[in-house]
Amino acid sequence: MLIDLDSQSSASVSLGIPWSKLAPSIADVLYQKIPIHQAIRRSILPGLDLITADIELANCDLRLSDIKGRENRLRENLNQVVPYYDFILCDCPPSISLLSVTALVAADQFIVPVTPEYLALEGLISWMNVVKRVEKGIGTKNELMGIVLTLVNPDLEDTQKISGLIRGHYTHKVFQTEILKDGLLTQAPSYGKSILEYAPTSPGAKAYAQLANEVIQRAGIPCPARGDRVCECDQSIEHIKRGLL
Repeated sequence: MLIDLDSQSSASVSLGIPWSKLAPSIADVLYQKIPIHQAIRRSILPGLDLITADIELANCDLRLSDIKGRENRLRENLNQVVPYYDFILCDCPPSISLLSVTALVAADQFIVPVTPEYLALEGLISWMNVVKRVEKGIGTKNELMGIVLTLVNPDLEDTQKISGLIRGHYTHKVFQTEILKDGLLTQAPSYGKSILEYAPTSPGAKAYAQLANEVIQRAGIPCPARGDRVCECDQSIEHIKRGLL
C-alpha cells in the first residue's frame, strides 16, 4: 500500500485518482474523522492499494500542533492494517514537517531520494540531522534502508562529483541503481499509467525495476512474498475491512 502524505497529491493523481475524488484522504484519518480502513482504495496498479492526500494536509502542522502524542497518530492507525500488507510506503513531502516526522515515527526503515546537486546535498544533511533529533527526542530507532540518486545527469561534471561525495560518505547505504533523467517518466502520469506500463523498455522503467529489486533484497522479503504463501496484496479491500470491523 502507498500512503500519499504530500498535500500536492502527485502520487495519488499519478495512480489514477482524479483531483475531484481525492477525499477521503489520509488527512481525514489523521484528524480522526474516519477510521483508516475507510480511506483505503484501489490504485490503477494491480496489487497496490492507496490512501490519497489532499489539500487538507497543507495545514496539518497547525491542526495537530496542540494534540498530545501527535507524532504517533500515523503509527497508531497503521498498526491496524500492517498485517494485511507486505509493504506500506509513505510518500512524504519534500520539506521537513510534522508529516515527515509522523512518517519517520511510523516507519521501520526509510529511503531518501537525492538529486546529486549541491542544494539537495545540503537537504540530505539536514534530513539526517532531523532523524537523529527524532530518535533522541521521541526514542524511536529508524534504519536508513538507502539513499536513491535520482534525476541524475551523468554528462554533468558536478553531478559526478556530488554523486561520488555521497557514495563516499554513505558507502553501502547508497543504492547501486541510479535514476537518470528520462522525459518518459514525466509523461507517464499524464496518460494514467506507470512507467512500467507506458514505456516498459525505457531507461527509467528498467532503473525503477532494478531499484525495486534492491529494496526487496534489503528488506529481506523473499519472492514470492513471504515464502510460498499467496501474496496478501491480492486480497480485496473488503476482506481487510472485515478484519478491522
